Amino acid sequence: MAALANELSGETAKRNLEVIVQYHRQRGSRGYHSAAELVLERAKAYGLTDATMLRFPADGKIFYGTQRSRPGWDTEQAVLFEVKGGAETVIADYAAEPIVLAEDSESADVTADLVDVGDGTKESDYAGKDVKGKIVLAATQAGAVQDMAVGKFGAVGIVSYAQNQKTAWSGENENLIRWGHLDTFSMNKTFAFMVSLKTAHAMRERLAAGETIRLHAQVKSGQHPGFYEIVTATIPGADPRVKDQEFAFTCHLDHQKPGANDNASGCSTILEVARTLQKLIGNGTLARPARTIRFIFSPEVEGTITLLNARPDFAKRIKATMHMDMVGGGPETKAVFHVTRGPMSLPSFVHDVPWAFAQWVNEQSYQFAATGKADYPLVAPEGGKEPLRAEDSAFTMGSDHEVYQDSSFAIPAIYLNDWPDRYIHTNFDTAANIDPTKLKRAAFIGAASAYYLANDSRLGTGTVGAPLSFPSSAKAEGDGLLVFQRLEHPRGPLAGFGYDYFDDHAKAAGLARPKLLDHEGLRGAGEDYAYEALNFANGTRNAQQISDALSAEYGPVPLATVVEYLRALETIGVVTKKP
Repeated sequence: MAALANELSGETAKRNLEVIVQYHRQRGSRGYHSAAELVLERAKAYGLTDATMLRFPADGKIFYGTQRSRPGWDTEQAVLFEVKGGAETVIADYAAEPIVLAEDSESADVTADLVDVGDGTKESDYAGKDVKGKIVLAATQAGAVQDMAVGKFGAVGIVSYAQNQKTAWSGENENLIRWGHLDTFSMNKTFAFMVSLKTAHAMRERLAAGETIRLHAQVKSGQHPGFYEIVTATIPGADPRVKDQEFAFTCHLDHQKPGANDNASGCSTILEVARTLQKLIGNGTLARPARTIRFIFSPEVEGTITLLNARPDFAKRIKATMHMDMVGGGPETKAVFHVTRGPMSLPSFVHDVPWAFAQWVNEQSYQFAATGKADYPLVAPEGGKEPLRAEDSAFTMGSDHEVYQDSSFAIPAIYLNDWPDRYIHTNFDTAANIDPTKLKRAAFIGAASAYYLANDSRLGTGTVGAPLSFPSSAKAEGDGLLVFQRLEHPRGPLAGFGYDYFDDHAKAAGLARPKLLDHEGLRGAGEDYAYEALNFANGTRNAQQISDALSAEYGPVPLATVVEYLRALETIGVVTKKP
């Protein structure tokens, strides 16, 4: 404990973060590659073993399990002008703020009038409006608008003022520009610019008053065959009996610029864990752990699905993971720090380990904040002095930890994360809002947990992830007696990143949307129920038991709703019925 507390540096972590945020880290792009090369250089400089960059082709056609690979995407330039009185005024410029151009925008040189379509997702939003050959102004994400606006009604481009993920602070700062996305695989290729609420409100007022707004969009951008690039390195284990087993640190390296908390914070914190453990083990302060400790930096979700499918040896060796996604938010972000457990379908003692360390950090940091004295305040010289106040939280989805814990791989994953963060996915997610003290504390919890678990005799013995059974709330009969088992392939969660395996295959099979995907529970919604329904379908539980398990985890759900979804999974070849 003392060795880790003395060596870990929040400042070193933040210096690495300050470099990472200089890159616009879209998947398969030049910016992502530069960030990956930086991480690889640091891993080698820190003396890690087998530091390398793995590359897996991504062209939009190749599948890795449930993930359809998404081609790389790069931008040379993108500027949105307003044309007025023969002059052009810049509204948005990619060179100044790359976040203004929605991901997967295509090249264009268009001058057209602007038409306000409200949300832009329903036909009624276009009633009485001529948008053919025009640019539409929409309140929702560009990807949700493009097939309606461009595909059905003939618009030539989109300006979106979609707001940040909903928190109590949504809409308060009218200068926020949200990271935008078009649909990677839509046939209706177009471009989309993202603007702030302030800009959009002014445009809407002018349009409502009858004024014509004419825009000129110049975009040089597009998709291209690329690669999923994943940096990995290790600290080898010492025990010949278990050194081939691994505890892995994971984070996602991709994101928009700046993307400081999401997720340069996780990447830089894991680098600091790697530097610290390697140094302390190398100089003999800490004994080499029994198992290998691995570090993985990949594109979010899609990179992890790709890795575990393309390299099944990784899935076999990794016995538990710690995923860091947003771990550095300072007071300005309003972030709450969570030590998040795994799903009920994969119970494991590994989740108790980081929570034990987090409780200790809570106690020490609060004692220091309240009295000015503590044995281990874990305060960085450039950081804050507030207590950590970490929360022990139930499983939530939304990052790579859900891939590892999917039943295809069944690898317990610890998830350290901030939520809420009022600047997530915006131009205000900057290094200035990152607290070095928070980075140091997250690194401490991570390093201590990894060192403990890499030596724990229970890891990889079969005591982790033992099947969880729920007594049925009612006597199973009829459809409740049906038993489903997941097939070996395809491997991975059915909702990946930028591609939804279930939706794509259900449409091809002519299936109606199952009610489970829209079910609202007490503690979860459709995607939660669907994820766990597939995880619980292990060939030993009947449908009634799966329904009861889901009800216990997220709140009541009708048996018929669960059976409908399981039958849909059977139709698309994900599960099979057992006698």
